[in-house]
Amino acid sequence: MHDITAAAATTETIGNPTINISIFGVFVAITLFITFRASSSNKSAADYYAAGRNISGTQNGLAIAGDYLSAASFLGIAGAIAVYGYDGFLYSIGFLVAWLVALLLVAELMRNTARYTMADVLAFRMRQRPVRMAAAISTLTVSLFYLLAQMAGAGGLVTLLLGVSGEAAQAVVVTIVGALMIFYVLVGGMRGTTYVQIIKASLLIIGAFVMTVWVLGKYGFNLSALLGGAAESSAAAATPRDVLAPGAQYGATGTSKLDFVSLGLALVLGTAGLPHVLMRFYTVPTAKDARRSVVWAIWLIGIFYLFSLVIGYGAGALVGADEILAAPGAVNAAAPLLAFELGGTVLLGIIAGVAFATILAVVAGLTITASASFAHDVYASVIKKGQVSGNGEVHVARITAVVIGAISIGLGILALQAGINIAFLVALAFAVAASANLPTIIYTLFWSRFTTQGALWSIYGGLIACVTLIIFSPVVSGAPVNEATGVSPSLIQPPVDFHWFPLNNPGLVSIPLSFFLGWLGTKLSKEEPDELKNAELEVRSLTGIGAEKAVAH
Repeated sequence: MHDITAAAATTETIGNPTINISIFGVFVAITLFITFRASSSNKSAADYYAAGRNISGTQNGLAIAGDYLSAASFLGIAGAIAVYGYDGFLYSIGFLVAWLVALLLVAELMRNTARYTMADVLAFRMRQRPVRMAAAISTLTVSLFYLLAQMAGAGGLVTLLLGVSGEAAQAVVVTIVGALMIFYVLVGGMRGTTYVQIIKASLLIIGAFVMTVWVLGKYGFNLSALLGGAAESSAAAATPRDVLAPGAQYGATGTSKLDFVSLGLALVLGTAGLPHVLMRFYTVPTAKDARRSVVWAIWLIGIFYLFSLVIGYGAGALVGADEILAAPGAVNAAAPLLAFELGGTVLLGIIAGVAFATILAVVAGLTITASASFAHDVYASVIKKGQVSGNGEVHVARITAVVIGAISIGLGILALQAGINIAFLVALAFAVAASANLPTIIYTLFWSRFTTQGALWSIYGGLIACVTLIIFSPVVSGAPVNEATGVSPSLIQPPVDFHWFPLNNPGLVSIPLSFFLGWLGTKLSKEEPDELKNAELEVRSLTGIGAEKAVAH
C-alpha cells in the first residue's frame, strides 16, 4: 500500500534506530513510573474517573492542553502546513477558535451539573435509561474515531523511529503501542492520566518552542525568509503547490470549497461536544477552577499553534513535500523529519518521544472516557439500574478499556496503511461530536421545553447521519490516488469505489440536521417537561448551588 522502496530509502536516512528507541524507552519508563505512583490513590469510582476532583484549575488547564494537543496537532497539522501551506494552517485556526465555544457555552455549566460523564447532564431531567444509552453510544463512537487517528499516529511515529517498512511490521508496531497504552489506562486511571498529560503538555510546548527557534534561526529569525524558502521548495516539488495562498488543498473546485466550510464548522463546534474534553471539567473542585482551566488551555494551545505554523513551513522548506509524502506515515512524518534535519538523531529521538507521550496522554484520556461512559451509563445505570456493589463499576470500566483498545488497534492499522492525515481523521471525530452531542447539550442547558424524544432524535439522528455520510464519502472509498505515494488515501485497501457523498467531512449536513431533529422531536413529543427538574438544572448550572450534591451521590 505504501511505496515500500521509497519508505525503506527514507527510513535509512532518519538516524540510528538504537538511539531512537533508547530515548523513546526513557519516555515510556518515566510515564510508567508516574502511572504506578498515581494508581496507589485510586480507591473509588471518583478517583478512577475524576481524579478525586482535587485537580487545580492551572493543573487542569495544562492537562486539557495535554489532552487536546494530540497527534493531530503536532504531526498532522505540521504535515498539512508543510505540504499545503495556508490551507493546512486552517486546522490550527479551527481547533483554537473552538475553545471560545467551549468556554462560553459548556465548561462551567457542565462542571456544575455532572458527576462523571456527559450523560449525567443530558439525562438530568429526561428519562434516564434511553438518554444514557444514546449518550454512551455517541461517546463510544466519537472516542473510536479519535482513537483511530491517535493509533495511526503512534504506529507511524514508531515505524519512523525504528526504520520499519512493510505492512506486517507496521501492524505489529501499532499492536504493541496499543497494548502499552491500554496498560497505562488500566493501572493509572484519571489521576495517572492527568499527571502524564501535564508533563506531556509541558514537554510538547518546550519541544515545539525549541524547533521553532531553531527553524527561525536558520533564516536569520526572518519569518518572511522562511515563508519564501517554503514557497521555493514547494514550487520545485513533483506536484508544485503555492503554499502561501489559499486553495492548495481546498478551493480548486466548488466541492472542495464546500468541504472547507464543512471542515471549519466541524472543528469550531466539535470541541464543545468531545466527551474526553468535557470529562476533564469534572476533575476540578469548583466552577471557578473550570473557567480557569479553559483560560489556561486557550493560552497554551494558542501559543502552540503559532509554533506549529513555523514548524510546518520549516518542514516544507528544509525537508520538502516529496520526501515527507514518501516517508512512513506520509504527511504525519513532517515534524520528525524536520527534527532530524535540524538536530540529527538525538533531536529526532527527543521530538519523537515527546510526540509519543502526546499520543499516550490523549489515548489514555479517550479510553478512560469511553470506558467510564459504558460502565457508568450503560452497565451501572441501564443494566444494573443503579444497584452496583463495591468497585464493580470500575472493574467493568477496565474490561471495556481493553475491548475499546483492541478495536482501535485494528482501525489504526487500516488508517496507517492508507496514509491518511491524522489531523483530517481527528476532524471526522469533531464532526461526529458536533453532530451527535453538541445540539443535545445546548438544548438541555438552554431550552426548558426540551424533551427525551428530542434528545434521542438529536443524538441518534446526528450520529447516524454523520457516520453514514462518512462511510459513503471518499474517506472510506473512492479517493483519487496520491501521485507522490501511489496510494489512495481511503480506508478501504485495495481501493474500491462505492462513495456517493462528495464531501470528505459531513459536518455541513449532519450538524444542522441534528439541531433540526432535536427541535422537531421535541415539538412532536407529548411529554410534559418536569418544571421542578428544569428549575433545579438551571439554578445548578448557572450558580453551582447543588453541584456538591451530584458529587456526593
